[in-house]
Amino acid sequence: MGARETALNALIACRKSGAWSNGVLKELTRRDRLDSRDAALATRLCYGVLQNRNRLDFYLRQLLTGKLKDLHPVVRDILHLGLYQIYELDKIPDSAAVNESVALAKKYCKNPKAASLVNGVLRSAVRTRGQLKEPVSYADRYSHPDELISLLKQNLPKGKLESVLIADNTAPQTVVQVNTLRISTAKLVERLAAEQVQAQPHGWMQDCLILSGTGSIENLPSFREGCFYVQDPASRLSVLCAGLPKEDIRVLDCCAAPGGKSFAAAIAMEGRGSITSCDIHGHKTELIAGGAARLGLTNITPRQQDATVPVPQWENAMDAVLADVPCSGLGIIRKKPDIRYKDLAQTEQLPQLQLQILKTQASYVKPGGILMYSTCTLLRRENEDVVNAFLAQHPDFHPEPLPLPEVFPQNESGMLTLIPGEYDTDGFFICRLRRNV
Repeated sequence: MGARETALNALIACRKSGAWSNGVLKELTRRDRLDSRDAALATRLCYGVLQNRNRLDFYLRQLLTGKLKDLHPVVRDILHLGLYQIYELDKIPDSAAVNESVALAKKYCKNPKAASLVNGVLRSAVRTRGQLKEPVSYADRYSHPDELISLLKQNLPKGKLESVLIADNTAPQTVVQVNTLRISTAKLVERLAAEQVQAQPHGWMQDCLILSGTGSIENLPSFREGCFYVQDPASRLSVLCAGLPKEDIRVLDCCAAPGGKSFAAAIAMEGRGSITSCDIHGHKTELIAGGAARLGLTNITPRQQDATVPVPQWENAMDAVLADVPCSGLGIIRKKPDIRYKDLAQTEQLPQLQLQILKTQASYVKPGGILMYSTCTLLRRENEDVVNAFLAQHPDFHPEPLPLPEVFPQNESGMLTLIPGEYDTDGFFICRLRRNV
């Protein structure tokens, strides 16, 4: 089974069962025993189709003799894969894109005419490349639903909408954080070079590397030996802004899985103190435990715990609480391209949950302690509005300026929204609150 068939199966799973592309791709590439090259191609094809679905449909309407809505869904998936290869991937010969797509149609479509249709449409796409009309609307050009575009426009600074839509369709870099308790950044760069991986220092995040040529990261000896972990700079920044001291303090990470913020906190604390790392799902706490063990971070204790349910023995006990709450995820569309197609109505109740979590976690903060609130979304209703609603009910907390790297403007409000395309990070919201003494 090849990369294109794996990508097709992933697209079918996303469409039929609402599966998340990143999760289903991991499962299918492992099931299909793809090598690192084919796994990378399957991922690029699946993500590429999801990132360009409306645009590909715009071209299909011009290439089909019939109506787009009359296409069988699997035929449409196969045509999307073929068109994406023809229009977007220079290194794949047109003949391979056409022939492999026809082979998929023969295997996956019961209608004997499907293969002929796929062959004709894709050959026409090759023949007319550069001659078709180009999409004008943002919805067709950048493959974001109109409702999402409208919502983003309401929440982004003026003039930022198109750059965010463009950023959502870029392939994210592989960014990792160095486990400086185990190896120096310079030594890790040398090790990675010996493993045939290129590593470049991040522009503004210390002990952070941008990798290329990794293949499967999990197979690298330096990864297995706990020299680094994968984490976006925005997520790492939310922990650094807590200003955790290298002392024996108590930290609570209330929505921790898969554990990146807990790992960042443990490294910042140089392995001292204690971090209670919670998630509502037991299998996710196992992920945290596995990651901490690999990295050798012995001051992390995973625990299955609902962040909305009070734990009396934690009241007024924590020096710092990290609350990276469940959110709509509209800041990480470049990593999870299918988020753009999810039902936005299902996100409207999130602020109530987020406020409930924040209120519960606030009770654990010692007088004088820090409460960090963060999300990976760009919506004010889940970000500033939640914080302001919390502060209106909790006068014993106040925002504090964020201690940011020099590349950022000076922060006084205690709140920061990172916008995709600006600092090459995920879209992210960070807020630092201090409990009055």
